Amino acid sequence: MDTTLFLALGLLAQNLGLSLGVPGLKRPSTLFPWRRAPALGRVRRAWVIPPISVSENHKRLPYPLVQIKSDKQQLGGVIYSIQGPGVDEEPRGVFSIDKFTGKVFLNATLDREKTDRFRLRAFALDLGGSTLEEPTDLEIVVVDQNDNRPVFRQEVFTGQVVEGAAPGTFVTKAEATDADDPETDNAALRYSILEQSSPQLFSIDEHTGEIRTVQVGLDREVVAVYNLTLQVADMSGDGLTATASAIITLKDVNDNAPGFSRDEFFVEAPEAMSDIDVGRLEVEDKDLPGSPNWAARFTILEGDPDGQFAIRTDPKTNEGVLSVVKPLDYESCEQYDLTVLVQNEAPLLAAAPRAQRDQARVSIQVQDVNEAPVFQENPLRTSLAEGAAPGTPVATFSARDPDTQQLQRLSYSKDYDPEDWLQVDGATGWVQTQRVLSPASPFLKDGWYRAIILAHDNASPPRTATGTLSIEILEVNDHAPELSPPSGSLCSEPNQGSGLLLGATDEDLPPHGAPFHFLLSPRFPELAWNWSLSQINMSHARLRLRHQVQEGLHRLSLLLRDSGQPPQQHEQPLNVTVCHCGQDGTCLQGAAALRARSTGISLGALAIVLASVILLLLLTLPAALLTRFRQPSWDKGLLQGLQDDLRDNILNYDEQGGGEEDQDAYDISQLRHPSRLAALSTPLERPPLRRDTPFSQMCPPPPRVLPSSPTDMADFINDGLEAADGDLSVPPYDTALIYDYEGDGSMAGTLSSILSSLGDEDQDYSCLQDWGPRFARLADLYGPL
Repeated sequence: MDTTLFLALGLLAQNLGLSLGVPGLKRPSTLFPWRRAPALGRVRRAWVIPPISVSENHKRLPYPLVQIKSDKQQLGGVIYSIQGPGVDEEPRGVFSIDKFTGKVFLNATLDREKTDRFRLRAFALDLGGSTLEEPTDLEIVVVDQNDNRPVFRQEVFTGQVVEGAAPGTFVTKAEATDADDPETDNAALRYSILEQSSPQLFSIDEHTGEIRTVQVGLDREVVAVYNLTLQVADMSGDGLTATASAIITLKDVNDNAPGFSRDEFFVEAPEAMSDIDVGRLEVEDKDLPGSPNWAARFTILEGDPDGQFAIRTDPKTNEGVLSVVKPLDYESCEQYDLTVLVQNEAPLLAAAPRAQRDQARVSIQVQDVNEAPVFQENPLRTSLAEGAAPGTPVATFSARDPDTQQLQRLSYSKDYDPEDWLQVDGATGWVQTQRVLSPASPFLKDGWYRAIILAHDNASPPRTATGTLSIEILEVNDHAPELSPPSGSLCSEPNQGSGLLLGATDEDLPPHGAPFHFLLSPRFPELAWNWSLSQINMSHARLRLRHQVQEGLHRLSLLLRDSGQPPQQHEQPLNVTVCHCGQDGTCLQGAAALRARSTGISLGALAIVLASVILLLLLTLPAALLTRFRQPSWDKGLLQGLQDDLRDNILNYDEQGGGEEDQDAYDISQLRHPSRLAALSTPLERPPLRRDTPFSQMCPPPPRVLPSSPTDMADFINDGLEAADGDLSVPPYDTALIYDYEGDGSMAGTLSSILSSLGDEDQDYSCLQDWGPRFARLADLYGPL
C-alpha cells in the first residue's frame, strides 16, 4: 500500500480517535484480540487496516470512514470490495465501498445497543479478476453515546419494617438498568429519594439502591404506610433520569394493651337454660385489627365458683360474649357478680404501658321462669318376669316441680308405648301392666322394653318433662330342649365310624338353656345294654353301639334336660338306622352293601360264570363263520358279479396325477389287472423305485428331523425340496400334479380318443372286456361287430 495514503489514513484515524500504527500516535492495547501478538521484527505495513471507530447515531450520511489502497497495481488497475455483516449480510446496506478508489462509506445510522462492532473482509482484484492482495479484516467499532435513559426494574417497590425499628434497619432495595455501555459514564447510575414525609425517616444508598431507616419514631398507630418517590440518573447522577415509587408498610407489634370501654356491665339471664348468650363486653385496642396483638382474651377471675358462665371473643368486633353454660336456678341464687380480665393473645411488649381498664365488673340478674318438672330418676330402670299377668305393678315414675315459689299440680301420661302394654295413673305416675307381653315382640331389644312417660305442670305456659322407663323382661324357663336332628344313621360294627352326633336347641334364653343333659330313657333300661351316650360339649352328645345289632331301623327314647331353674326336661324319640359301613365309616348303599357283606364268590358260582362264557363263545363262532363264507368271491375281472346292482364309488375326477408312475397323486395299482397285482407288488417296508434308479441308491434316505427353531425353517424347506427331487420312489418332479407325463411301458397300451383315429382301421377295444362290466359295455359299443 502506498506510504502517503497510509499516512493520510493515519491522520484520518487520529481525527476519529484511533491509531493506525503511525509514529507519534497512541496505539490501542489490543487491535485484533483473536490474533496472536506478532514477534519482534519488521512487519509489512501494506494491506493492514487498524480498527475504525465511529459514533452511533451519526447524522451526516453517507459518511466516509476509510480508504484502502493496494500498491500492487497502478491507479485505476485495482477493483476493491468488502463483505460481511452490514454489507451483504444482515443488516444489509450499512456500509459500501467505491470499487475503484477503495473508499468505505457509512450509509445508515448505527445503534451500539443492537450491534457494538462490525467485522468486514476487504478484497483487492486486478481488472482480470485475479487476487492482488490477501483478504484482510476491516473492523468497525461503534462508539457509545448516552442515548438511553435508565429504567427501574419495577414501577413500585414494596417493603416492610416493624414499628419502632432501630436506625439502619434494612427495608427494601431499588434496582435499575441502563442499556448504554456499562464501561462508560453513560451507564453509571446513582439513586436518590425525591420525596418522603417529614421528618426524614428513610435513606437510600446512591450506589446500591438499598433503603434503610435513619431514625427512631416509626409508630404504626400514627402512620401505617409510607410512600417514597425514588430517582435514578446516569452519568453519575448528572445525566438522564427515571423515577419510581416505594411503599413501606409498618408491621404491628403488641405495644398497646386492650381495655374495657367501661368499668361495669349489667346483664340478665333466664333460669333453667343453658348454652345461651346473655351479654357483650366491649373492649378497645389500638393494635392492628385481626392480628394476635389486637385479639382479646377474657378470663373470669371471681364470682363463678361452679363454672356456670363462659366468655368467648367475637373475632369480628373483638367483644367478649358472655354465655350461660350451666342452667341457673332462681330459687338458689338471684344475682351473680363477676370480675373479668382482658388480655391479648400475643404477649405485650415489656416497654408498653398497661391499660387502665383491663378489668371490669359484670352483674348478672337471674330471671325467674316456669321450669319444667324434673323426674327424680331418669331413665328409670326396673325388671319384670316374662308372661306377667295384667295388673302387675311395674314402678312409680314420679317427678317434682323446681318452682317452689309457685303452687303447681303435675299430671302424667304415656308418650311412647309401642305394644300398649303399660297403664299410667295420671295423678301419681303409678305404672302397671294391662295385658300380657308377647316374648316374640319386635320391640324387645336384648330383653329390654322401653317406654316414654310425660310429666306436665299446669302453669302458664305449661312445661313438660320427658322420662324414659326401661323394663328388663326376665327370662323364665318355660321350654324344654328339643333334639336336633331327631334321626340319623350308625354303623352296625361298634368299632366303625365316629358314632351319631346329637344336638339340642332351646327357645329359652340363657341361663335357661345350655348346658344340655342327654340320657337314655330310664323307662327302657334295656337300651343301656346295646347303646351308650357320651357328652361332648354343652350342646352335643355322641351315640354309640356297645354290641353289634341287627341292621335296620331302631327307635330309641332319649331324655333331654336343660340347666334352667327349675330345669325343664322332655322325653323324645330318636330313629337310628343301623347300616353296614365301609372302611371309611360311611354307610354302603344297595349292591355295594351286599357285595361288602358277602365273604367271597364260591367255587360253584365261579364255575357257572365260566361255563356261561364258553357257551356264549360257541354260539357266536358258527354265526361268524357262516357270515364269512357268504361273502361274494372275486374271480375274473375287477368288478365281477356287479351288473345292474352296481354301486358307484366316489372318485375325484379333477386330480390327474403324473401318470402310472406317480404313486403319490393316484394309486395306479387299482387300474391293474388282478392277475398282475401279485407280480408287481413290492414289500411294504420298501417303496417302488423308478427304473432309472442307480443300484447304489436303492436304499431310501433316512427320515428328516423337524427344526427346533423357527429360524431354521428356511433351511429345512430347501433341504426338503432337494430331498424331493432326489426321491427315487416318485417321478423326478417337485410337484404332485403333473399333466404331461404318463410314464411308459403300460400294459394297457395307448388309449386314444374315440374320434381321434386317422387311419382306416378300426381301433381294437377288445382288451376292455377284462376291465369289468362297464368297460365291457364300452367294448361292445365300439368293438368289432
